[in-house]
Amino acid sequence: MGCCSSVESKRDWKPLEDRCCTDIPWLIIFSVFCIGMACICGFAIATGAASRFIFGYDSYGNTCGRKNTKIEGIELSGRDQTDNKYVFFLDPCNIDFINRKIKSIALCVSQCPETELKTYLDLKKFALENGSQLCSYDISPTRYPSHADRSTKCPKLPVPPSKSVPVFHRCVPVDIGCYAEFAQAFVTFVSDNSVLHRVIAGVMASKEIIMGLCLLALVLSLILMVVIRYITTVLVWILTVLVILGSIGGTGVLWWLYVDHRNALNDKTTSVFGKEVASDNVQALLVYAIGATIFTVILLLLMFFMRKRVALTIALFHVAGKVFIHLPLLVLQPFWTFLSLMLFWVYWIAVLLFLGTAGAAVKNNSTGLVEYQIQGPLQYMVWYHAVGLIWISEFILAFQQMTIAGAVVTYYFTRNKSQISLTPILSSTLRVFRYHLGTIAKGSFIITLVKIPRLILTYIHSQLKGKENACARCMLKACVCCLWCLEKCLAYLNQNAYTATAINSTNFCTSARDAFTILVENALRVAAINTVGDFVLFLGKVLVVAFTAFAGILALNYQRDYTVWVLPLLIVCVFAFLVAHCFLSVFEIVVDVLFLCFAVDTKYNDGSPGREFYMDKALMEFVENSKKTGRYKPDEGAGREMKSMTHGGTLA
Repeated sequence: MGCCSSVESKRDWKPLEDRCCTDIPWLIIFSVFCIGMACICGFAIATGAASRFIFGYDSYGNTCGRKNTKIEGIELSGRDQTDNKYVFFLDPCNIDFINRKIKSIALCVSQCPETELKTYLDLKKFALENGSQLCSYDISPTRYPSHADRSTKCPKLPVPPSKSVPVFHRCVPVDIGCYAEFAQAFVTFVSDNSVLHRVIAGVMASKEIIMGLCLLALVLSLILMVVIRYITTVLVWILTVLVILGSIGGTGVLWWLYVDHRNALNDKTTSVFGKEVASDNVQALLVYAIGATIFTVILLLLMFFMRKRVALTIALFHVAGKVFIHLPLLVLQPFWTFLSLMLFWVYWIAVLLFLGTAGAAVKNNSTGLVEYQIQGPLQYMVWYHAVGLIWISEFILAFQQMTIAGAVVTYYFTRNKSQISLTPILSSTLRVFRYHLGTIAKGSFIITLVKIPRLILTYIHSQLKGKENACARCMLKACVCCLWCLEKCLAYLNQNAYTATAINSTNFCTSARDAFTILVENALRVAAINTVGDFVLFLGKVLVVAFTAFAGILALNYQRDYTVWVLPLLIVCVFAFLVAHCFLSVFEIVVDVLFLCFAVDTKYNDGSPGREFYMDKALMEFVENSKKTGRYKPDEGAGREMKSMTHGGTLA
């Protein structure tokens, strides 16, 4: 694999030159875990769960479309169902959502009833003509009208017309009105079926407009990623002015209200009760006014001292725009990540459904029917599978972050941008595959460790809703919030650790420590970038949604037949926000990677001959302006040979 030795002597720090395999033990652990996931899928297939799920099975353990073996204790098992390829439920609308199953006897039939069957004579006629028995196997079709158990062993009358579902061989009622019981909440919300029908009709009739507007949102997001560097300064100044005016104006209004209420308190015409109310208001307004004043003063001081660091945010956005011009394939990263997640989630859901029909056939003593249950230690496979969902999903997201970081690091630390390879994204992807999968596995596992207890506590909190123990619910909510904050902090540190690994090819812990040290040394800059930068990106998302919604209103306005615009416009706006979020999230990652590269560059270089900066012209101008104002002071690392961020550390 081109790995270097796990222990290396002290060496010069040479970005992009020294490459070593990192966190190999974690790559082995992750590989073993993935093999375990594959074994779960293999177990489901080997035990017949996959075939039972796809082809279906009846309530006596017979797989439809197959020749079955006898199950001990089940009289109607072991039947040859080769010709009966479809599953028919006697009461298909009796659904148990909690246990994820239909509470009805299931039979294997050769044909689904395509017309409504109103009487038992109709059932008899259908069975004799088509050879498809819709009552239990132990009842002869000729006895359907007179059998004593026909109410429990025959379908509920009238039998609605049904069709088989492609691939899954289930007879599903054509009229989904039988599921109205479960749609009652939605129907109540709409309050009128005619409204629902008009909304759905509007969506179907305007599908071309919806697709066109979604494409417009995609184009606007791509354009915004390129032009945002030109409008960042304007957005930052707008934000600054709004914050200043809002804080000063709010404080002024509070003091004005305080004075006005105090004068009302001294008014002799005011009643006794009115004076008591005014006295309470005066005290409350005084507290609010003092608090707002303190907040405003602190905010203005912070903005004053951080005004130069805001200039760094603007410079980083400017350079990030250039990165997308030199590395246009970066915009495709959300597509590949989304596609990978979708493929994995489809696989995960399929295996989970397989596990629902896995295990041994067990007779339910109360009903006498067969259920498949996983017993013994194998029942914990579902939990293993659930952990795999989180870990592998986080691994895919981390892979995207590492790939983007590697490409941006290559761009930053290449002095002559014309020498950048034609496929820096592909080169970065190959480097990640060859050297750093272990680092990604370790970082994503750390996020998984925090996310699992948070999800468990969130589920427990939801179960306690409506209970009287408010204290326990409050404590759980506090724990969930703390874990959420910890998860976000670790995710941000992980992202910077991946950047440090892309720069210096160090293992995860070393990279995380070095990245954390640099972030602490530049804490005010980090605060400025994460506040101002995030707000600018949020405004960008709002801009895309606003333009798309405006275009949607204009487009739908020409279609006077659409009386209900709510759902089409809502679909377009949600899609526009998701698209803008995906693309601007990539932009945010690029900005964070550029900042860490900039911080490392300024720490180990001072611009003197032999120690020239790697940074772009825009960042160079920021440094020069900082020097002129005396705000830039080289770190103790500047003015000497650029050393590795870790001195003599392990690179395994």
